[in-house]
Amino acid sequence: MSSEHAGNAGPENTEPEGAAPEGTGAEAATRDAGPDGTADGSVGDGEGADAAPVADGQGPDPDGEGSDSDGAADVWDVVVVGAGPAGASAAYAAAVAGRRVLLLEKSELPRYKTCGGGIIGPSRDSLPPGFELPLQDRVHAVTFSLEGRFARTRRSRRMLFGLINRPEFDAQLVQHAQKAGAQLRTGATVTRVEQHGPAVPDRRTAAVVLADGETILARAVVGADGSASRIGAHVGVKMGQVDLGLEAEIPVPPSVAEDWKGRVLIDWGPMPGSYGWVFPKGDTLTVGVISARGEGAATKRYLEDFVARLGLAGFEPSISSGHLTRCRTDDSPLSRGRVLVCGDAAGLLEPWTREGISYALRSGRLAGEWAVRVAEANDAVDARRQALNYAFAIKAGLGVEMAVGRRMLAVFERRPGLLHATLTGLRPAWNAFADITRGSATLGGMVRSNGLARRALEVLDKRMDTSSGVGPAGRGVTAKDRDASEPEGTEGTDEPGAVRGAAEGTEGAGETKGTETGV
Repeated sequence: MSSEHAGNAGPENTEPEGAAPEGTGAEAATRDAGPDGTADGSVGDGEGADAAPVADGQGPDPDGEGSDSDGAADVWDVVVVGAGPAGASAAYAAAVAGRRVLLLEKSELPRYKTCGGGIIGPSRDSLPPGFELPLQDRVHAVTFSLEGRFARTRRSRRMLFGLINRPEFDAQLVQHAQKAGAQLRTGATVTRVEQHGPAVPDRRTAAVVLADGETILARAVVGADGSASRIGAHVGVKMGQVDLGLEAEIPVPPSVAEDWKGRVLIDWGPMPGSYGWVFPKGDTLTVGVISARGEGAATKRYLEDFVARLGLAGFEPSISSGHLTRCRTDDSPLSRGRVLVCGDAAGLLEPWTREGISYALRSGRLAGEWAVRVAEANDAVDARRQALNYAFAIKAGLGVEMAVGRRMLAVFERRPGLLHATLTGLRPAWNAFADITRGSATLGGMVRSNGLARRALEVLDKRMDTSSGVGPAGRGVTAKDRDASEPEGTEGTDEPGAVRGAAEGTEGAGETKGTETGV
């Protein structure tokens, strides 16, 4: 249940006009944002044209200065905008392949990002070799509650997931990219990317323009500049789900910290699709809530009530922050010419939990690998083909998981009590949760390969009447989502009696309180 909850990278911390404002005030962050606005300091719109590969020996000097022997400006193989998990992963992947890589970051590192900081199995599996996680705690137990009631704790002998602080985690990822050969420039505010025009010397090159007027040329550009990304706007990324997350970092005394050690709380909230969390990190508790955009005042009240209910209202937060998270629509592009997008900039996020770190790491790695191919493409047609292959790779993996996540969100928005009862009352459901958090399974993989899981989701679909594709927040599933998340040959499958009985039997089961030892 890690969540980037708006933990964006590089210039990613910019918000669209009218969105959650700059700064860390949670109250200010409740103001609504435009659906696809952009902010100063992000990357602007531009026109597309394709570029050609750089020849060996033509890249920039290690310090980024100098020029080619023929007097032409330096051209990097790959320029990555944003040094969060997605951008650092992309820079690492491209640098390991031996290409000349420049990583641009607006802020100085380390810097704070609004994020729960949960590292689940897919995140661990996507880290560079030799990466040592700066874990603040190891989670072995999860307490689930429904608006503060019907609390039940499930425990595991094996670690479910780890908890990190984003400043240290992000900085360490960047260090690995640098060790692989990527060059880092902080304090670099990107205003736009262009693929033709006066800033571009030829049709083989893309230009990244900084706020001070400097132009950086590249054979391929990776946009990892967050959910308010202007590189995303340049590519044409479309967002279909926008949520507001509010979070507080609360220092607590040792006695309180000990009560939470190794255990997290997930509370299904009062607004459709909302939930809250408590993640312990040594002497600090990360406490947050998330809900659909447009419920700013209610979300703020939820956080206040949640903190008070936990008995933490007497402790002064060291940081209060807020941010918008965005999920892409199913038909949203992932590339344009020589420009690829990944992570939050591409709207790649788990729709139900809004977990983003694993999506950032996995999509960033793929973007870096395919950016190398784009940079090496011999002509515009080959460059477009490589970019399209990147989109196929994303949709075949993360896209399938997102389709399942949208179906789960539709169920959760309508009947959070049913979902709570299932997780706390049915051992197979808890085992599935544990497997997903550990990384031994994915939600999409379970639905595709596990007949019982697939049929259980079909039961929930029928009970929620999601055929209209619209949940209470107007963000439900479509027939395309269901098709993408199910293997061929499952249409018309009868509702199995055992699954139907289990689903029926969980109504009201969430009223059970107590603790149970799980897997």
